[in-house]
Amino acid sequence: MGPRFRFLRSFSALILREMTTTYGRSPGGYIWAIVEPIAGLALLSVIFGFLSRTPALGTNFMYYFAGGLLPLQLYNIVSGVTASSVRFSKALLEYPAVTYIDTLAARFVLNAMTQLLIMILIFAGVIYGYHLNPIIRWPSIFLAVSMTIAIGLGVGLMNCFLITSYPLWERAWAVLNRPMFILSGVMFIPESLPWQIREYLLWNPVLHCTSEMRKGLFSTYDAVYVSPLYVFGLSIGLSLLGLLFLRRYHKDIVLK
Repeated sequence: MGPRFRFLRSFSALILREMTTTYGRSPGGYIWAIVEPIAGLALLSVIFGFLSRTPALGTNFMYYFAGGLLPLQLYNIVSGVTASSVRFSKALLEYPAVTYIDTLAARFVLNAMTQLLIMILIFAGVIYGYHLNPIIRWPSIFLAVSMTIAIGLGVGLMNCFLITSYPLWERAWAVLNRPMFILSGVMFIPESLPWQIREYLLWNPVLHCTSEMRKGLFSTYDAVYVSPLYVFGLSIGLSLLGLLFLRRYHKDIVLK
């Protein structure tokens, strides 16, 4: 049996296992994965609708917040499931047919595709539900999604090594990651901030992703501070470093 066939067999089996354990335990499964972000968007729209009459871009709160919240959710899910891949399938890694690459690939692909489907359904629902007629710049949308998935994968791979090798890091990262909702441009655009604050917030790669997404959603917005080179460079660096450590120490991690 060739290595490619072994990988495809393990990958497919892990995909099915992931679908069953993640979405098959509760009634509704995939439906809840869609309902949850819709409920969050609706709540934000109501709250900020009382605080201000118009969002920073456009006139529809749900459409504006979707441009920030959905990329952030994509990043959180991709980075989170990638980080827990080895621990999630630790027992299966004792079998020679299953490798840590199989577990990483299966969780990453399934959850990234699921979040992309959710994103498409929600944007389509908001546009048709509110009878919007936006001029969408698809290259910016694709670039924003690519940057978000890349940085989510990079952070996830690095954290996959760190949280399995140093359990305390998981709690520390949870604390460090908590302000991401505020720092990632869900409620604002970088151009509206004073430069003293903006220059520090732009170190957050997710802010570049949400800004690029809104550039694609709003034809009047030009995300002048977005740097794809910075996001992709950081993503590649974290991914390579995470894979290097996992390749070196994955056997020690399994034996713990």
